[in-house]
Amino acid sequence: MDKIDLQILEILQKKARIPNVEVARTIGMAPSAVLERIKKLEASGVIQGYEVRLNPDMFQCAMVAFVEINVSDPACFPDIGRALAAIDQVQEVHYLSGQDCLMVKLRAKDNRELETLLSTRINNLHDVSATRTHIVLSTFKESAKIVINPIS
Repeated sequence: MDKIDLQILEILQKKARIPNVEVARTIGMAPSAVLERIKKLEASGVIQGYEVRLNPDMFQCAMVAFVEINVSDPACFPDIGRALAAIDQVQEVHYLSGQDCLMVKLRAKDNRELETLLSTRINNLHDVSATRTHIVLSTFKESAKIVINPIS
């Protein structure tokens, strides 16, 4: 990757649906050259995909909760992680150091749906020994953007 690729990535992170012509105009290149670079970034796995960010209020899933999940056998982390990732309401699954647990970010309609997810889906997984749930009251920033450091 060079400085031009990094410029393209910064532009795409701000607005993924920006037309190639506009990207080309911004960085002073031909649209075909920009398209070729984007295709190479996709093929090499630098760009992993494009997502639409929906308004959770419009789909009755405004409640956000983080759930710490402790397991009785650390060897089960990969299996439990995959099982958690298969739950539709789960948006993220992370294995944490220090606490030796999994952390899940999920979205639910309300307390009742959260309780159902915890009692019937998460706590019922084999080797889950305990959970600790944190309900989000306000969100000040939520982003999937990655800081792009310039190449020296």
